[in-house]
Amino acid sequence: MLFTVLAFLVALGVLVTFHELGHYWVARRCGVRVERFSIGFGKVLYRRFDKNGTEWAVSALPLGGYVAMQNDPPAHATQAQIDESFNYKPLRQRAAIVLAGPVANLILAVVIYAFVGLLGTQEPIAQIGPVPEGTPAAQAGFKAGDRLISVDGKPVDSWLQARWAFMDALSSGGELEVGVKDTLGQEQNRYLRLPAGEILPDGQDLMAQAGLVLRPARSIVQEVFKDTAAEQAGLREDDLIIRLDDLIEPDITAFVQKVQQSAGKTLELDVLRDGEIQRLLLTPEGDANAQGRIGAKVAMDMPMTLVRYGPIESVERGFTRTGQTFWFSLKMIGRMITGEVSVRNVSGPVTIADYAGQTARIGLIAYLNFLALISISIGLLNLLPVPMLDGGHLLYYAIEAVRGKPASERMMLVGQRLGLALLALLMSIAFFNDITRLFS
Repeated sequence: MLFTVLAFLVALGVLVTFHELGHYWVARRCGVRVERFSIGFGKVLYRRFDKNGTEWAVSALPLGGYVAMQNDPPAHATQAQIDESFNYKPLRQRAAIVLAGPVANLILAVVIYAFVGLLGTQEPIAQIGPVPEGTPAAQAGFKAGDRLISVDGKPVDSWLQARWAFMDALSSGGELEVGVKDTLGQEQNRYLRLPAGEILPDGQDLMAQAGLVLRPARSIVQEVFKDTAAEQAGLREDDLIIRLDDLIEPDITAFVQKVQQSAGKTLELDVLRDGEIQRLLLTPEGDANAQGRIGAKVAMDMPMTLVRYGPIESVERGFTRTGQTFWFSLKMIGRMITGEVSVRNVSGPVTIADYAGQTARIGLIAYLNFLALISISIGLLNLLPVPMLDGGHLLYYAIEAVRGKPASERMMLVGQRLGLALLALLMSIAFFNDITRLFS
């Protein structure tokens, strides 16, 4: 629990600080006086002043941060003090300062994705599991074991690459050409159609909706202990579990559960060894709790591929993936508004914190990918034309540009109340979804 909280706070601190740095940097370029840059809220724990008079502070509540600019000049101000005030800057400069925060989040995502591309990642190969009957994938002729090699003409090696290509192509509907290599090694094209108007089921992505899921990890024997049921059955290291009684290619969870429930029962076990199927008879021994044990260490077998890019390609990938995620998320928001996508897909701080902890436990690459995704989400959220967000300020500036004068105080007051109501509704939905997921 503590690890999850720390992973979440680190993520929040990095992303919000970078967002505020965007505001700060452009404000200084435009000659606006920045009075304070704070990491966190509340009581100031540490401060120092730079040569421009800006107070750099670390505050007690590590839940983000803020930039305090001089909005209006003090009484009896000099012309220099007036020129340093945000509200006295030209419209284009005020808009640039506000826009800089969300843009900084998008730039951070590009940098993270580029860095991950340079490091390289081990990713599952793009091989599909069982295809449910009646799904678009089944109708198109996809079968379990097919390996995806291209999507809409774009070569793919890993499941993640395939997933991004699918999201980019299928979010608009229409027919999609998918190149596959079947279990016999033959390459062919299949044509998948997913209507754009269908409502996404809760928690499903577009590939799952189409009937394409990653082939489950199979179980492989890592070690066989002496004088145990596994040794007596003839199990060997590196045996791949093909079948355990009525379970076909069971994953670790299913394999362990079956063994635990079968103390004293003889089970048929098919394993793949040196390219040939061997049939064994396995009788789990009962322990003190009457649960079956076989005396072997079993691990996941998930074929992986190394995905790594050169410097130029990594930067291109950073821009491409950030752009894909941004536009896909924007499309999903639009479809949520029209009712095509369930609002149960909205995640709140509890779910995000849980993902932070999970990805941090997996490793650096997973955590960096999580940071990039949330950074894009923060950037997009702040660009929405909702008063109280950066996008709301940009909306007011657009009105000012059209009218030739700032929005009226009444208009801004109504906008603030409307924005507060919308944000409260959004947070209520997010917290409700968090609680539902927590207890489901």
